[in-house]
Amino acid sequence: MNVTRGAGSDQVFGTTVALAPHSQDAYPQGWLFAARLVDGKWQVGLEGEKAFSDLTASSPVMSTKEKQLFAPQAAGGDYRTGMRLPFATGASWSMPGGPHGWAGTDTPYSSVDLSGGDGRVLAARGGTAYTMCGNGKGWIRVIHDRGYATDYYHMFNNIAANGLGVSEGTFLGNIGTDVSCGGSASGNHVHFALRQNSAYVGIAGHNVGGWVFQNAASAYNGTALHGSTLRSPGQTLYNYGALGFTQGIIDSFGGTTVNKRTGPGTNYALAGSVADGTTVNVSCSKNGTSHTGRWGTTSLWNRLSDGTWVTDAFMWTGLAGPVNGTCP
Repeated sequence: MNVTRGAGSDQVFGTTVALAPHSQDAYPQGWLFAARLVDGKWQVGLEGEKAFSDLTASSPVMSTKEKQLFAPQAAGGDYRTGMRLPFATGASWSMPGGPHGWAGTDTPYSSVDLSGGDGRVLAARGGTAYTMCGNGKGWIRVIHDRGYATDYYHMFNNIAANGLGVSEGTFLGNIGTDVSCGGSASGNHVHFALRQNSAYVGIAGHNVGGWVFQNAASAYNGTALHGSTLRSPGQTLYNYGALGFTQGIIDSFGGTTVNKRTGPGTNYALAGSVADGTTVNVSCSKNGTSHTGRWGTTSLWNRLSDGTWVTDAFMWTGLAGPVNGTCP
C-alpha cells in the first residue's frame, strides 16, 4: 500500500498492489484506494467498490475532476473510446500479442502487446494518471472520461504520477521489460489494457487508433481490423489517431469501395463511392433500405459531411444507432 496524499491524520488516498510471482500468466492486481479514520477505525474503499466512490466523493484530498472521473458511468453498447494507440500518431508499431487477458490467458481479453518505433509510450487519451507500483516503476494507470481507463505495464523511465493531469499523447514512459510488481516480459513492449468502471473489459469491438480489435479462440492470437485491412500478431499497426465520436470508418466487408447515394437507400441515385478504410464524418442518420455487413444487418443510413449517404452496414461507428442524431 502506497499512501500518496492525506489530509491531517484521518483522510488518505493512494495505490495498493497485490504483487504477483515473476512467472508467465501471473500479473499484479492494482487499485486506487481511499480511507477515512472514523471512531478509531479505518474505513477503506478500493477502486470499483461503492465505498471508494463514497469516500472519494467527500474527501478533501481529491480534486473536483477526480471526483467526477471516479463516479460510475453507463457502459452498455457503446464501443467508442476516443483513443489513439499509445504511441505517436502516424507511426507504425508491431503487435507481438493480440487480445489477451491482463494476466495472459485470463478473461476478459482486455490487453494487447505493442512494441517498436521510438519506444515512447504515450497516453491514449487525456485523463488523470497514477503510478501503480509503489516503487514508482513500470506501471501507469490513466483514468479517462466516460468510465474508461487504460493501463500501461513493463515500462522503464516512466513518469511519476499522483493524480497528474495528462493530455492525449503525453509521454508516460518507454517500452521495456519491467516486472517490478510481478509477471513476466519477453522483449521490450508495453502491455496495454482497457478498463471501464474500475474493471478490465474486453478490448474486442473497441476502436483504438483506428483499429477494431477481435478475439481469437485463444489468448494472444486475436487480430485488428481497419476497414477490411486485417492485422495479425507479429504484424504492424499504423496509428491513425483517435476516431471522433461522430466519425466512422468505411468497411467494405472485403471489397475496395462502398457506394454513396443521394438519399438513405439503394432506391436513390449513385453519388460516387468511398474507399475501404476511409474515415468519414457523420452529419446525422436515418432509416432506409436494409443491408448486411460485417457488423450485422441494419436499415440505418448515415449522411456524410458532403451530403451523400452510406449504409451503416458498411461502416464502423461503435454504436448500433445514430452517432450524431437523426436526420429530419
